[in-house]
Amino acid sequence: MLLRFRLSRLNRGFLVWALVLLLPLSGRAQIVDDSTKVLYGPKTTRVLYESDILREQYEGRIVDTTLTNIQQQRNWFYDSTFQQDLGNVGTASRRLLWQTNTELGARLGRTVFDKYTRDAAATPFYDTRSPYTFFRYNQSGAGEQVFELSYSRSIGKQANVGMSFERFASNKSLSANRPEGLVEHNNILFFARFQSKDDRYHALASFGTSRHRAAEQGGIAPTARDLAPKDLFGYGREQVRLAQAINRDDRDRARLLHTYRLLGRGLTVYHAFDWSRQLNKFTDTFTPGVGDALFYPRIIQSPTGTDDRAELRQLENTVGLLGRTEAVEYRIYTRYRRASLASRTRVGDPGVLRSAFRPSQLTPLPDSTFGQLFFGGTAAFRYRSLVAVQTAGELKPSTSLGETEYWLRATARLGPLTGELLNSSYAPTLTQQQFSGNHYQWLNYDAADGSFRNTNVQQLTARLDQRLGTHRFELSGSVVNILNLVYYDQSARPAQLDAAKRLLIGTLRHRLQLGHLFTDNQATYTYSADDRGLRIPTLVTNSKVYYQSYIFKKALFSQAGVEMYYQSRFKGYNYSPSTQQFYLQDQFTIRNYPLVDVYLSTDIKTVSLFLKVAYVNQFLLGKDGYFTTPYYTGLPRRFQFGLRWQFFD
Repeated sequence: MLLRFRLSRLNRGFLVWALVLLLPLSGRAQIVDDSTKVLYGPKTTRVLYESDILREQYEGRIVDTTLTNIQQQRNWFYDSTFQQDLGNVGTASRRLLWQTNTELGARLGRTVFDKYTRDAAATPFYDTRSPYTFFRYNQSGAGEQVFELSYSRSIGKQANVGMSFERFASNKSLSANRPEGLVEHNNILFFARFQSKDDRYHALASFGTSRHRAAEQGGIAPTARDLAPKDLFGYGREQVRLAQAINRDDRDRARLLHTYRLLGRGLTVYHAFDWSRQLNKFTDTFTPGVGDALFYPRIIQSPTGTDDRAELRQLENTVGLLGRTEAVEYRIYTRYRRASLASRTRVGDPGVLRSAFRPSQLTPLPDSTFGQLFFGGTAAFRYRSLVAVQTAGELKPSTSLGETEYWLRATARLGPLTGELLNSSYAPTLTQQQFSGNHYQWLNYDAADGSFRNTNVQQLTARLDQRLGTHRFELSGSVVNILNLVYYDQSARPAQLDAAKRLLIGTLRHRLQLGHLFTDNQATYTYSADDRGLRIPTLVTNSKVYYQSYIFKKALFSQAGVEMYYQSRFKGYNYSPSTQQFYLQDQFTIRNYPLVDVYLSTDIKTVSLFLKVAYVNQFLLGKDGYFTTPYYTGLPRRFQFGLRWQFFD
């Protein structure tokens, strides 16, 4: 059944709920001392992360109250890298630029909704002297919505507990004569922190559950009047290929990290417990030969509908030692992972949910279980602030040398210059190895059918970070050599390159301050001799010019600016909703386009607000719109606003 919800009604409900909850808090007087100075505020609330505890840095970080990028939509979610998506909030997405994988072992490989899911290892924990409440709400005229409310408070001086709720949503912009829901994401997180009186024992615990629902439209279906891609910017007037398809991504995760100091900061033992579950489910109903059925390459299991499911359950235990001296900081660990993968599909008519069949065989595809052992560690050497050397790596041994997985990173810094060498070898994802559903089938781990080899990556990077007066330059260059790259080819099935793939990547960022005027420009250039297996725009840039200053006798801090994103033309990846994968295509070229936004951000004590006109340059230079993915248009010009409110009492 299609998702049908009215965002306007939900928006009103959430706003009323938030105001009812927050007005009593805002009406409370702040605690002051005899000189009427506020005791509680950003400086009395600290944030800690697992990475801080694993480096024995327990003092925490100051809560972020700046206006930096509050209006930038990439920063509304948990992955702020440049992405290719389906043109709207909550839709499937993939990273646009190259990034070497360092996650080893069993991986489901369904990552198109990762951007919207909080990583348990990056959960913020708090050390507060007073209750701390965080609220944000972003909305646009096109139905984009981000809502988050979190609350944390200390229990004595040793413990802190809290919870967070967030919701992301968007409306359909294609084939929508009235507001109709496209995506809805809900996430609830509970977290707690504890430390002993003698400061030797520290514990961080969290449990989160997220539910993501996305109506899949399959892109625009061109009609006889559409002679070229430029004719497809009718938005609500366009017809789409799928009418009843739904993707679901459900995730649950519980995590505990605790450390105990044995010998001061020289020797600390730690243990991490991590349990997770990810369920991906794609459903659609159709009549053979018409409608939705024509979208799929073939129908294998059920002629009247699709119900393909994959569930990965995983339990990890990590035990290690960490510590530091005046010159060396180190950490060593071993981790054991127990995982299971179960795949189900609808078979027959009217259809029964059962284990999928092996390709071209009558035997069912059995559930898979994994027991995997990892060894890893880091070591950092520093001499004052001038010289630093750091090494880090992880190993998953195997009885076969070709199946051994590892990554190793070595970094050396001398003043503003940094050199880095990254070497990795990792297996294909579980989805790349096997899939059996109603529209696709493959098996790439059986020697009889031909199994994929590990992908090997060698990456050498040099960086320069230098400040010259009011200028700051960040320059980097990388040479990447990729062997045995696994990708999804033009048939939307996994394939492996036999030849090496080489990338040359250059990145430049320049920041300048002239009084109250600021500029921030960055560009990434990627060169590849061919487009086999991997497609990346040659040039991706983001530029921002803004003016910021106090006004009204320093009662209001404001920032007004213009921001432009640009990417060069390339044959962008197509998207297969039934497998939740982006794959290569050769027929559609996404042309180069700039996106210009104009915004105003303000800050009044603990309240931050932004107003923004996104894609203000639409209809200029004869362009009515742009494509993010073949046959998926980006949103038209729209007004966006956002509110961030933090309470410290």
